Amino acid sequence: MGRIKSTAIKNLARELLEVQGNKFTTDFEKNKKVVGEMKHIQSKKVRNVVTGYITSEMEKAKKSEARA
Repeated sequence: MGRIKSTAIKNLARELLEVQGNKFTTDFEKNKKVVGEMKHIQSKKVRNVVTGYITSEMEKAKKSEARA
């Protein structure tokens, strides 16, 4: 089981996905650069947690597309 993400992290990630969802992939490193360009997040840990959540959401979307 994974770590539970706070509501603030989820809201920030969903906001970024709504605004620029087509820029994100299933690659963490690429997503980290995109998040860094889009939002000025001072904490590396918060940026990485947001990026990890976005990456996991993109992987879930990719799996659901493969099933359909």
